[in-house]
Amino acid sequence: MRKARLERKTKETKVKIELNLDGKGNSKIHTTVPFLDHMLALFAKHGLFDLKIEAKGDTEIDDHHLVEDIGITLGEAIKKCLREKRGAHLKGINRYGYALIPMDESLVSSKVDLTAVDISGRPYLVYQVKFKPTSVPVIRTRRKEVIASFDFSLLKEFFRALVNSAGITLHFRLEHGENNHHIAEALFKSFGKALKMAVEINQRIKGVPSTKGRL
Repeated sequence: MRKARLERKTKETKVKIELNLDGKGNSKIHTTVPFLDHMLALFAKHGLFDLKIEAKGDTEIDDHHLVEDIGITLGEAIKKCLREKRGAHLKGINRYGYALIPMDESLVSSKVDLTAVDISGRPYLVYQVKFKPTSVPVIRTRRKEVIASFDFSLLKEFFRALVNSAGITLHFRLEHGENNHHIAEALFKSFGKALKMAVEINQRIKGVPSTKGRL
């Protein structure tokens, strides 16, 4: 099993993550940002990763610090799980993965090229995704009004942080979409699917999949 357990503490946030790349898609996620909880659960489910996250931060200011630090820590966990990019008996990973995900009117394509940042130095994010401007929605309960909003521009910061700490190249391209929630779902589902393909052990590959002999 390729597993990792990490904790990140700053003056702004506290993040704990447990990740199993060879899981079943189970997740237990509490970040105090409900929308992000939902997106990360989708990532785990469609990637068949077991994922636990406990996180909190200075969300009374905004969600930026927490969302970014979760991306950093999840990227570090992915990198730790992959170790030398090989499985048992020195079998290699696929390295490359891709997915094309429809979510109602939204269609997102993504490609993942797994490369360790400390070896190749090629973490890179291509993010061709635009969200629609939205007003702040209000959820009314019996006792009070609760303002529930999410800044969709933070998703780019999340993926940039993840890419840099994991040492992977990640391309996202939104083919078309109108609903921000659907676009975000397609992003996380496609990332889960693409990463699953990329990290799978291929019995036909010996060592790492690179003519250089290392990643």
